Amino acid sequence: MAAVGDIHLGPDCAGVLRPAFAGLPDRADLLLLAGDLTRHGTVEEARVVAEEVADAGVPVVAVLGNHDYHSGEEAAVTQVLTDAGITVLEGDAVVLPVAGHKVGVAGVKGFCGGFVGRSAGEFGEPEMKAFVRTTRLSAERLALALGDLSAAGCAVRIALTHFAPVPDTLAGEPLEIHPFLGSYLLAEAIDGAGADLAVHGHAHLGT
Repeated sequence: MAAVGDIHLGPDCAGVLRPAFAGLPDRADLLLLAGDLTRHGTVEEARVVAEEVADAGVPVVAVLGNHDYHSGEEAAVTQVLTDAGITVLEGDAVVLPVAGHKVGVAGVKGFCGGFVGRSAGEFGEPEMKAFVRTTRLSAERLALALGDLSAAGCAVRIALTHFAPVPDTLAGEPLEIHPFLGSYLLAEAIDGAGADLAVHGHAHLGT
């Protein structure tokens, strides 16, 4: 499996990643894109992404990131990617035949809010309730999608998100911005429903 996130492609990036993706069939059976595929979430930028992974030779599964929502064109961005053969997930799942096995990917963008002991709560002002509710509902959709993969009898289940489910992978990012990089609610969903692997993006300096 190959995975990458936060490629932030724009019109000036045409052809930059194609050489890296061209040899994928020799090294991987599946490519995961963990969000922030564009810079500002425009259709023009999405077309660049689609061209970069065209004819990758392996199934490509993606979630969108916060940058991909910036221009309010996320539905059109998703359509451009889908038309190019990329499976874009948001609270749903896909089952793929890989090396004779069923591999399932459940995906959701996710949202922020912080981690255990240092997190926002769904309490107080309407704005705060709506903020945390966004994360909670996203996590609930992820749990349901992972449950669908269990019902499908997948040998391997992968949780694909943009926002981080745990702070451990954020090492290297300033502590002050951790609450904006992910939420423990995503981890609870993954742990509760079960997954063999979790892949996320968003943290550029994390390890």
